[in-house]
This record gives sequence, structure tokens and C-alpha cells, in this order.
Amino acid sequence: MQLQFVGCGDAFGSGGRQNTCFHVTGDSTNFLIDCGATALPALKRLGVARNDIELILITHFHGDHFAGLPFFLLDAQFSRRTHPLVIAGPEGIEMRLAQVMEALFENSSKTNRNSTSQ
Repeated sequence: MQLQFVGCGDAFGSGGRQNTCFHVTGDSTNFLIDCGATALPALKRLGVARNDIELILITHFHGDHFAGLPFFLLDAQFSRRTHPLVIAGPEGIEMRLAQVMEALFENSSKTNRNSTSQ
């Protein structure tokens, strides 16, 4: 199993570090722990195949741990993601994700995508 630090900085990017996002891969696993606001460009810069990520675990709803999800999901939609994606996190994640999607990209929470929230 391999752990890659995509971002480990605070909410303000102190020291030039990206917001929290850890990429875990292994023989039969590929997932993220948290998806902070800067996660998508950091994943792209590192060459991470986002279509292969199966699961995103969200620890809590602070922006530096959660606010990258709308960008990740829209990127998946526009890049024609083919693999299922599970999003898991604290109670209320479905409602909170819909709220942040709508706040950032109107009507985006209603878009049909190949993912589930738990």
C-alpha cells in the first residue's frame, strides 16, 4: 500500500502546501482521504489518474478538507468518468455536498453522475 501526500497544508496554504488530500493506492484499492479546495489541481500536477479513484473519504466539512469535491465531480463529468465513485463522510454529507455544489455551480447538484454519497 502507498500513501501520497497530495496536500497537507492548512486552510491558507502556508508554506506553499496544498489543502488536505491524501491518495492511498494498493493492489486492490485507490482512494482519497479528504479533498480540500486545492485537491484537483494538485492531483493533476502529480499525474494522478482521477478516473481510477474509487472512494473519497471526507473527515469533516471544513473547506480545506471538503471544498474540492465540487471541482473533482465536475472534472469527472467533463472528462467522462467511467468508473463508479463512492463518497463517504460524516452524517449529512449528501445534503452538505448538494449545498456546496449549488453555491459554487448552480444546478450542478442535479446533474446525473456515476457516484454515490454515504
